[in-house]
Amino acid sequence: MKLALISDVHGNLEALTAVLQDIDKQKVDKIHCLGDVIGYGSDPTACLELVSKNCDIKLMGNHEYVILGLEPPDSYTHAARVSAVWTQDHLTDKELSLMADFEIDRYIDDLYLVHASPFEPDRWHYVLGPDEATAAFERLQGRLCFHGHSHIPLIFSEMPNQPLRRRVGHSFLPNSETRHLINIGSVGQPRDNDPRACYVTFDINEEGEEEVTYHRVEYDIETAQSKMAQARLPDILIDRLTVGR
Repeated sequence: MKLALISDVHGNLEALTAVLQDIDKQKVDKIHCLGDVIGYGSDPTACLELVSKNCDIKLMGNHEYVILGLEPPDSYTHAARVSAVWTQDHLTDKELSLMADFEIDRYIDDLYLVHASPFEPDRWHYVLGPDEATAAFERLQGRLCFHGHSHIPLIFSEMPNQPLRRRVGHSFLPNSETRHLINIGSVGQPRDNDPRACYVTFDINEEGEEEVTYHRVEYDIETAQSKMAQARLPDILIDRLTVGR
């Protein structure tokens, strides 16, 4: 079984298209999306259509939650609120219906998929430090958790009788005695100083050996920025695509 895992597309059609083309080369069995298909970018409708067509599991992110009116954007920055209003104005009932069917989380055997954290998954906690990771591990029933939300590829590992280990996201071979929180990064708005789109594949071979692989994909950033500028979206959302933060 080989899975591709994507998250945080954020309305960036150029990044999503490039990633799906790259995933096609990986010969995966299924693609799962971990939320935030919309928000920030200028192509929410097209991105929702592509995700709905290509992804088996589709999870709710905080941006879908806000657009569906399930919570107010009180914690959003000014730019994020402007983007949310613009996005809401450009979605029809069809797209809202697609998002309403997204799940909050999903277990697949020993794997757990969620947008933000296993700890209160609909409260959108970031997992960036040991305290957040500890709370997440306490709620995690599986061995491997794949998530997004912070846009930063990051891995926390919990080993018996050892302190939590925090590392930058990288390809590795999980073992049966260690649990991992694996942030798969962002397709449409990376924030780790690398502007390339990011996604992860998870492969289990016939012998049961597992492999987590991070992939970075170049895409047409200038076209994505030009379309955002034409939509009069905030400059900070446009400029950050160039630098990846």
